[in-house]
Amino acid sequence: MILMRSVSLLRLSVVVAGFALFAASLTASGQDASKRGRKYKAPPPTARIEVTVLRDVNGKPIENAAVIFHPMEGERDKGNMELKTNEDGKAVIDVLPIGDTVRLQIIAKGFQTFGDDYKIDKAELAIEIKMKRPGEQYSIYKPHPEGTLGGKGAGSDQGAGAPKDAAPDKPAESSKQPDAKPSPSPAPPQ
Repeated sequence: MILMRSVSLLRLSVVVAGFALFAASLTASGQDASKRGRKYKAPPPTARIEVTVLRDVNGKPIENAAVIFHPMEGERDKGNMELKTNEDGKAVIDVLPIGDTVRLQIIAKGFQTFGDDYKIDKAELAIEIKMKRPGEQYSIYKPHPEGTLGGKGAGSDQGAGAPKDAAPDKPAESSKQPDAKPSPSPAPPQ
């Protein structure tokens, strides 16, 4: 009798387990897995950009120069990422998406600041920058070579008040003479 009860209990547990598996499979297939949770969106392909910073005069690398990447969205700056150059004068970044435009700015102690925009159109991009020493500041009070004015070439606009044939070190003469007295106007007839 005990044996019969255990056999019936075993059969009953197998039937209940089978029914539970069948019910679980029905509820699992009722859910659509594509609509559950956040959809995964793969990140865009990125480019590897290697910037080499060299001295203009001898081509030696500049160590510890700040290389600043400004990703651009139209005319807006989306933020910036700054790297320092290694002993070979190189800075490498690989997180900027292909197709973007980046404004590159380089600041090194004792050199002129460099800045330019670059279109990222390849998976690998190598940029070599030659940094110049700072030049003398331009002054309007010092004589300059013929054909240059304000750092511009000979064909540039010379300014609004200066005539085209005026010497660069002499001011243009005014059409009014400061010492001249106004001429008296004749009195109206009475």
